[in-house]
Amino acid sequence: MQAAPTSPDNDAYRPLFQVDDLKKHFAGRNRLFSRRASRVLAVDGVSFEIGHGETLGLVGESGCGKSTVGRAAMRLIEPTSGTIRLHGEDITRIKGERLRAIRREIQIIFQDPYSSLSPRMTAGRIVAEPMALHRTASGKVREERAAALFRRVGLNPGRMADYPHEFSGGQRQRIGIARALALNPSLIVCDEAVSALDVSIQAQVINLLMDLQDEYRLSYLFIAHDLAVVQHVSRRIAVMYLGRIVELADTQTLFAAPGHPYTEALISAVPVPSPKQARHGRRIVLTGDVPSPVNPPRGCHFHTRCPYVMQRCRTEEPKLRAIEPGHLAACHLHEAGSAKDQPRPDVPGEQVYGRLKVDRAAGQASRQ
Repeated sequence: MQAAPTSPDNDAYRPLFQVDDLKKHFAGRNRLFSRRASRVLAVDGVSFEIGHGETLGLVGESGCGKSTVGRAAMRLIEPTSGTIRLHGEDITRIKGERLRAIRREIQIIFQDPYSSLSPRMTAGRIVAEPMALHRTASGKVREERAAALFRRVGLNPGRMADYPHEFSGGQRQRIGIARALALNPSLIVCDEAVSALDVSIQAQVINLLMDLQDEYRLSYLFIAHDLAVVQHVSRRIAVMYLGRIVELADTQTLFAAPGHPYTEALISAVPVPSPKQARHGRRIVLTGDVPSPVNPPRGCHFHTRCPYVMQRCRTEEPKLRAIEPGHLAACHLHEAGSAKDQPRPDVPGEQVYGRLKVDRAAGQASRQ
């Protein structure tokens, strides 16, 4: 699947990293009076690509499978099925020394800057450890490289002998960033890398990540639930719901004209400085609980909470398809004739949810 326009004349649009139909299912507990073991469909057919020097944002509410996508894509956990390619090479099933070499190309920054660092190792040893494990540097060269990384992420090399508990949260995350840079990777998975930090520290770390991207031409898979942060750092954004990507577009298009009702609801929840600046002057409140990934609804997974639900949504799964060049959405509203005879929200007259218009009187749904 081509998630974005490509250009043979600009390698920024040639995919560095491709994921096709990625699935990760976990074994669950046996149900009462059932002989069949349940399965948790954590990731259920995800596809995307990331170009050289590009940031792809991956957003969605807690439990939708974002972190599992990141870990499965970099082979920290084994995917159930699907294909993963780096530089065009299929790395889905490789093992041994070849997998070890690939791991130098893909690194991760974890969410919790404290639990991701060993309390028994000094900060300098933590940063130098990847170089020791992969034998990319040794002795004094490794120590000098670790000191240079400390300086690059804004830390004093004189503190390399200190332990993680002696640093603040923001400083610990900088140690994690330095460790991720130690092997000169091509792709870094940022798994909620700033969500555990204070807002002012978030801004500093985000600016650091963007500067490092420009300097080293890094690619990021930026996983987060804060759309304001993702909007600031990403060129394209993929929106996940219950293990699937429901929309993928460039950042400007996604925020200006979201093509999926779930994306609309997420954007409407982004805090704004003044109520007068609120998007379309209303907050979309989704009703109902998020379905269980053990037993997801038939058809569209979002239909139990969607204000535009129609009969086919309950039985027919919408495919992720192009609604405009470079803009993909999995919603029946964008298919010809899909808006006829659909049930309406229990509100009189006409109601507007972002860019999607529900006209109760006319019995139609169309894009403004």
